[in-house]
Amino acid sequence: MPANGNRPLKLQFGLINHEGRYLTAEAFGFKLNASAPSLKKKQIWTLEQDPQDPQVVYLRSHLGRYLASDKDGRVTCEADGQNADCRFVIVAQSNGSWALQSEPHLRFFGGSRDHLSCFAQLITDAELWAVHLALHPQANLLSVARKRYAHLSMEDGEIAMDMNIPWGVAALLTLVYQEGKYCLKTCDSRFLSNDGKLVTQSGRATAYTLELKCGKLAFKDCEGKYLSPMGPTGTLRSGRCSKPGKDELFDLEESHPQVVLTAANGRYVSIRQGVSLAANQEDETDMETFQMEIDKETRKCTFRTSQGNYWDLVAHGGIQSSATEVSATSMFSVEWLGHKVALKANNGKYICTKKNGQLLAVSDSIGEDEQLTLKLINRPMLILRGENGFICHHKNSNLLDGSRSIYDIFSLQFSNGAYHIRGVDGRFWYVNSSGLVCSDGEVPEDFTVELLEHGRLAIRGKNRKYLRGDQGGTLKGDGLSLSSSALWEY
Repeated sequence: MPANGNRPLKLQFGLINHEGRYLTAEAFGFKLNASAPSLKKKQIWTLEQDPQDPQVVYLRSHLGRYLASDKDGRVTCEADGQNADCRFVIVAQSNGSWALQSEPHLRFFGGSRDHLSCFAQLITDAELWAVHLALHPQANLLSVARKRYAHLSMEDGEIAMDMNIPWGVAALLTLVYQEGKYCLKTCDSRFLSNDGKLVTQSGRATAYTLELKCGKLAFKDCEGKYLSPMGPTGTLRSGRCSKPGKDELFDLEESHPQVVLTAANGRYVSIRQGVSLAANQEDETDMETFQMEIDKETRKCTFRTSQGNYWDLVAHGGIQSSATEVSATSMFSVEWLGHKVALKANNGKYICTKKNGQLLAVSDSIGEDEQLTLKLINRPMLILRGENGFICHHKNSNLLDGSRSIYDIFSLQFSNGAYHIRGVDGRFWYVNSSGLVCSDGEVPEDFTVELLEHGRLAIRGKNRKYLRGDQGGTLKGDGLSLSSSALWEY
């Protein structure tokens, strides 16, 4: 496992047929069709590889059932486990689309609307599926061969693959889906061209088709060559290969939130002075940046340093960055207090900042010295996905829609414990008197962000109510309590 301790993201995607419609698993009667015009929950499929035979894949629906085909070509999606009829082989085409072949019966899967079968002996247009990744589009990119992460190198104007741990905003890449192909966008909104240069406009040279090989991703450019890391810094550009080998393979990994904490004394929490944590620095560097990793079960949080160690509770309430693996003493509860947070250690005490800046978990209650300001630093470009889809500008009004299959990229600007959110047009989000979230504000309005779950956050307006998507998809700022409609992947 790489130094970041992350597992590669499970590949989830939509499959688009020759008529531009998505393969859909209906909740009623496990029915299958290819009728949907966009990618929502029912159109998401998860790829699982056979542990014995890496060529064989299983396709699992959002209901946890597997796509299967019998010897007569009848296709179902009812099996709750992997059986022989669920085994498929992906036959990748030069344009990036897939043909899905039943492994036991050697026939190809295709069709349209309610007429789907797996009986074709040859691949025609009706058996080709375009692949639309359904992952959250912001991730870290790991080179399988070099075991190093991609990051934007500002001085060289390139994406370099030479980072041991994906640290800071420069390691965040955004996959932009455009007409069946993908662009790689850096944190400063530039696109990777196949010659390795970063350009401000996307075009033919910045579009790649995604290919899958042994569960890893390869990026094929418009000339049929593949991206790979080159030279000592691992400059990412197209090489000479027209077949992907190990050098051309990548994993996408979840990008954890990275934060900077300011104590009541106005200084940044740091490890610059050694293993003991203290709030005594006036500038932000990697030594003042910590990665929050939230446990899926307990929702408690670890704080990881750029060296790969964890904060740890030691004797007499001391906090040190000395743990090399996660244990009970490296888990902390975060209490969200509007513009501030308080952290509770495993001994049931709150962390407080002493006069000399030292952090100790010794307090029974929250006063000024127990409060910290937490700033999220690695999401300057914000893409939010809720239970019904992405947040996007409403087509014909100043409202926001939280149920779209395409996303808008918003910018997140920190302001004294709160955030301002603005759209591509430079205008700000605000909550109007009817509780609707609008996107055409001339002046910024404060929102607070709470990193509550693994991969999900909640946002509160200045009225302290949660932002949620209503049944029709409209984004509202009227949530009184935390519900699934108020949690957003980011």
